[in-house]
Amino acid sequence: MKYGNIRNIKKELLSDNWYTLNKFTYEYLRPDGTWETQHREAYDRGNGAAILLYNVEKGTVVLTRQFRMPTYINGNEDGMMVEVCAGLLEKGNAEETIRMEVEEETGYQIDEVKKVFEAYMSPGSVTEILYFFIGKYEDAMKVSEGGGAEDETENIEVLELKFEDALRMIKTGEIKDAKTIMLLQYAQINKLLGQ
Repeated sequence: MKYGNIRNIKKELLSDNWYTLNKFTYEYLRPDGTWETQHREAYDRGNGAAILLYNVEKGTVVLTRQFRMPTYINGNEDGMMVEVCAGLLEKGNAEETIRMEVEEETGYQIDEVKKVFEAYMSPGSVTEILYFFIGKYEDAMKVSEGGGAEDETENIEVLELKFEDALRMIKTGEIKDAKTIMLLQYAQINKLLGQ
């Protein structure tokens, strides 16, 4: 790198209660050639995967609704969030994880998934890379009610919505989740549901 070289990295564990929070102290090479000491905290919760389930014939998408404490303490009145199906990677494999999450959360056992992109969701403070998928679903693929894994206390409500309604929910603020907005807009831009 011409600029942005770093040296003398020191890592201090601040918390490993749920995931890992580390404080990093390092020297950063500024554009003027001088070294500057910087301090940053990074939260490591692992990487994740998210998927938009869609049905072209019905013009619908499957989303979930569940309580999210961090949103509740930051102004979301009831703490409920409408989201695409998602989860942390199991054994590092994004495709396997997302298939498992789809069945656990939504009750659908889908045939094919397609990775469409990946992104750092909050690169200033969280190490996570999120892998984004799309997948077609049909009514015949429903094998259970979904709702999440029993041992994970997720209490997930499964929603099947018209695609236009989901897009409208972004405008009205009923959908405020970044990964969901990104996948819905991906579907709109790429005309996945023929619009």
